[in-house]
Amino acid sequence: MNAILAVTVPFFALVLAGYLAAWRQVLPESAIPGLNAFVLYFALPCMLFRFGAGMPVLELLNPGVLLVYTVAQVLIVFFTVAVSLGERIGLRDAAFGAMAASFPNTGFMGVPLLAAMLGAPATGPIISCILADQFVTSSLCLALAQFSHGGGAGDRHAALAAALRALRGALANPLPWAIALGALFSGLGIRLGGPLDTVVRMLADAASPVALFTIGAVLWRARRHAHTRTPAADYVPVALIKLFVHPLLVLALALAARALGVPINAFTIMVLTLGAALPSASSVSMLAEQYGADNGRVARIIMTSTVLAFVTFTALAWAFGVRPIE
Repeated sequence: MNAILAVTVPFFALVLAGYLAAWRQVLPESAIPGLNAFVLYFALPCMLFRFGAGMPVLELLNPGVLLVYTVAQVLIVFFTVAVSLGERIGLRDAAFGAMAASFPNTGFMGVPLLAAMLGAPATGPIISCILADQFVTSSLCLALAQFSHGGGAGDRHAALAAALRALRGALANPLPWAIALGALFSGLGIRLGGPLDTVVRMLADAASPVALFTIGAVLWRARRHAHTRTPAADYVPVALIKLFVHPLLVLALALAARALGVPINAFTIMVLTLGAALPSASSVSMLAEQYGADNGRVARIIMTSTVLAFVTFTALAWAFGVRPIE
């Protein structure tokens, strides 16, 4: 347990540092978008490119991993929507809650955390998860958010338009392109060299600390701009779905798939389960605000899952018998 805590404590401490820096105005709110842009467009793409270029293509784009994880995402989305709908929560808010329940923070937190804990081989399955979340989870949730309870032709058209916008947004995101470029370099056996390799390595090395610090700042911003006060009963269960139901479902589906002959080894199953046990992605609150959903509820789901994940993620890693790399 001490070895696991030696990895998880610094990661969550950097998230807390970012939150406190924004709360105390040491980091101005106007600087948060710049930090986010640096991580999203420079540091994290370089990290993903380096990981992608250093491993076989089938480890990056494992069909079995993509199948298991995508099925789990779809089931979690519909389950969360079903248990959330009620007098206070309509379909739009339920859909964004479902996105928070099914979309882990694999980009900013998962890749560096699991790489530090399990080594570079862990990044292959996590990269597959990033692709599934970008292209499937977000598109499905945004499409659902456009349906009213009537589900008429106009709603279907709006849902399709929302799904297409989500796909366009995924294509505009630099992370899938960085993954694709790394896979291309891996497949062709190309290696960077000289000053260019140094620049890419320096940016990649900056990804972990800046991304974690940025998560904390974004969480503070989301809480500050939350427009509603939300009863705990409306957000705590969704956070628990994220931290307990999601990883257990991924584990069950992965074990079932292996029993049916899908080539997924024990290490990959562990990585997928730990990835699903990560807290909700902080970007969901910005999407909720953009689409006019209850961003206060979404912000509280993300905050609750992030605070609790320090305990639940660490405990799950210990249960798996993880021995962090030296």
